[in-house]
Amino acid sequence: MFACHLPWWRSSATCKLWQSGHFLPWGRCQMLTIKGINTTVGQEQQASMQEKRALEDLEMPLARREMETLFQEQPETGNQYLEDTLLQSYLKTHLPPKVLEEVHQDLERFGNRLLTKIQPLSWECELNPPVFRQYDAWGQRVDHIHTCSAWRRMKEISAEEGLIAEAYERRYSNWSRLYQAVKLYLFSSSSGGFSCPLAMTDGAAKVIESLGIPGSLKNAFDRLTSRDPKKFWTSGQWMTERRGGSDVANGTETVARKQPDDTYCLYGFKWFTSAADSDVTLTLARIADAEGQCTQGSRGLSLFFLRVRDEEGKLNSIQVQRLKDKLGTRQMATAELWLQGARAELISAEGRGVAAISNMLNITRIHNVITAVAAMRRMISLSRDYARKRVAFGKLLKDHPLHMQTIARMEVQARGAFLLLMEIVRLLGLAETNLASEQDQLLLRLLIPVAKLYTGKQASAVAVEAMESFGGQGYMEDTGLPVILRDALVLSIWEGTTNILSLDVLRSLAKSQGQVMAAFLSTVQKKLELASGTEELSPGVQRTRGAIGSLQQFLEAAGSERALTMELAARDFSYSLARIYTGRAKTGITEPWNGSALLMEHAARPDASSTDVCAALRWCNQELCPVAVESGRGSYGSGAALQDSALVFGSSRL
Repeated sequence: MFACHLPWWRSSATCKLWQSGHFLPWGRCQMLTIKGINTTVGQEQQASMQEKRALEDLEMPLARREMETLFQEQPETGNQYLEDTLLQSYLKTHLPPKVLEEVHQDLERFGNRLLTKIQPLSWECELNPPVFRQYDAWGQRVDHIHTCSAWRRMKEISAEEGLIAEAYERRYSNWSRLYQAVKLYLFSSSSGGFSCPLAMTDGAAKVIESLGIPGSLKNAFDRLTSRDPKKFWTSGQWMTERRGGSDVANGTETVARKQPDDTYCLYGFKWFTSAADSDVTLTLARIADAEGQCTQGSRGLSLFFLRVRDEEGKLNSIQVQRLKDKLGTRQMATAELWLQGARAELISAEGRGVAAISNMLNITRIHNVITAVAAMRRMISLSRDYARKRVAFGKLLKDHPLHMQTIARMEVQARGAFLLLMEIVRLLGLAETNLASEQDQLLLRLLIPVAKLYTGKQASAVAVEAMESFGGQGYMEDTGLPVILRDALVLSIWEGTTNILSLDVLRSLAKSQGQVMAAFLSTVQKKLELASGTEELSPGVQRTRGAIGSLQQFLEAAGSERALTMELAARDFSYSLARIYTGRAKTGITEPWNGSALLMEHAARPDASSTDVCAALRWCNQELCPVAVESGRGSYGSGAALQDSALVFGSSRL
């Protein structure tokens, strides 16, 4: 990249001043003196005055030096909605005219609020992370988590804007969920990390709604979906325990003991609880029988709802062990908690906790995608503005072809990820209003883990590449750019790592006995038919159809293979689905792009721009079905598995 930055004492302006004799870098060279030179008194005074002026110039702030040119203009973004032409074109294409009119007005207003009111709060949240106070001045245990005023204001704004309510009021029928996702997408990069508690709040509301909103949870549902800041609640999601990770079936040790009033008291240790300052939470636990025994495995897990604090603000028999020291998302309090008899309500059928909480996981994974796409869009927007302002090697960065090629590749990636996000929330909206076909529902089940694993990986790759586009400034904390990178890195980990979700994709195929895959292939073919009428897109259509054929051949061959083969192929298989349906780079952001049905469909619109067509074609220039290629190379056999272990461990003992 060309955005290199020299320290102030080595800038080109400094060198010119040095050469002209008007500037002496203090501490970087010896002071020039007139000692040993025969001069008159007048000459000595004149030399002394020149030296004095040089020193005064050195001490003068850089901003006051007329010849100083080191400073650069800060990259800025305007109204995020109005600057996002892809978002606007998507809404114009898909929303009914009346809905579009109302939504457009609200999003323009929201974009202005983000720019003028909310973005400053975001930076305040970063500068003032939560603080944990375990004891008061007199030695009494208080376990108080203090959050800054900006964080608390974000909660109020979330209610005022209906960031959860919009999806459940269903003012726009099946388009309500998509509209909510768009607002969350715009909010995410300015939320100061508050997108995380909103994800879990949305997930909790979804679980309660899926249970039919029982009377005991009516108040909780109303508060979780409220527009009133004084009533609005946020929710946590307490699943990870000391054994950790996604293996909740074997890792959950929390025990639930039934009480005479039919409530339960929970005992256990929650190792990683995001948004520990939330009002309520959903959590898994094992119900103990009369002898104190618990059923192990996933069949022993049940789902519980609990209030974190009582009406007086006291913790519900919960002790805070400590706050987690995380790489990113430092704006949010994540804690280790001891449950020491916490009062809770059983809300699933006994032993059906995993099935009941699956709705929450689907919603939080979609929020993960929203955050990933928003992070990509924010970094690219800043890189683009910087390219218009930063001069390097005699011209603006935007006039360096290689620099623009790199940003263009990031842009294509962000476009594909955005369209995949919109596809998922469109399908979810149909499902929530009973308008989804069986094929729609099967496709949604498959695309959620595919989109989460894909966009999570690519968000961090785009953030790294975009940071590099700023040169040394990208590495400076006070620019805010490192914050975006750190926060993006969690997206491939939270709610299931790439490998865990790849295996989940395989489970969805097996559970549906091939119906999910049939729905996928049928949908892609329909989207390609729409694009086949556009002559400019024909090369991309042909390549995508070829990739579909390769994928089908792999599936036919894999049908007779052992389970090991499919496990080894799981990641490449999931990537192939993502590349064909949406797309991604082969191995890194700086490589040419792959093709996708969604980009083809968007580029085939009557009012599509040349940029839409260009983006779709660029996706089609590389391998769309890596699983078929790697299968042909023998990458998934038992011999390959042994070679993998040998490469990792070498001659050390396994």
